[in-house]
Amino acid sequence: MPDNDALAALHQRMHACRVCLEAGYHIYPRAIFSGGRGARIMTIGQAPGITEKEAGRPFNAGSGTRLFGWLAKAGIDEDWFRATQYMTSVTKCYPGRSKSGSGDRVPSRAEQKLCRPFLDEEIALVDPALIIPIGKLAIDLFYPRGMKLTEIIGTQKRVDGRWIVPLPHPSGASRWPQKPENRARIDQAVALIREHFRALFP
Repeated sequence: MPDNDALAALHQRMHACRVCLEAGYHIYPRAIFSGGRGARIMTIGQAPGITEKEAGRPFNAGSGTRLFGWLAKAGIDEDWFRATQYMTSVTKCYPGRSKSGSGDRVPSRAEQKLCRPFLDEEIALVDPALIIPIGKLAIDLFYPRGMKLTEIIGTQKRVDGRWIVPLPHPSGASRWPQKPENRARIDQAVALIREHFRALFP
């Protein structure tokens, strides 16, 4: 079980953080995450998007619909998961639109580094048995940066005693999950998640 006082204190610091703003990054300072006591599964996304910023919850709208569609195939109910498990991201605040205006800006490596201590504390305090990194920024925390999604999705590994099962980003703008061969890789990942879910919640 996590130290709930320490976890609550961490959440307060995350909400109050203005480090990226002070460093000159034009983010929208509102840490987006959710977590239940005793969470055994943690999802790590890349960064909140515009709909997450507006709704105040991770993986809202279209990306959430696709993500929880995948997790439903593993036997995981969305309402239960949101209420009892832990959802966070590599960087906690909405980074704003890209310069081209065609989507959300990808947080720089410097921003990721500034935010990394929060994620490390979240993992240590929540102590999940299964981590699901979603999207390349999150996957790169656990796999070599040069590896392609086609080499990663459908695999699992243990890191510091925890199982890591990656998923691609569920954005509707991404064409990667639309290819039949990649859908098969996602199915393999979902099957692995199902096995861990059944073991954790028999």
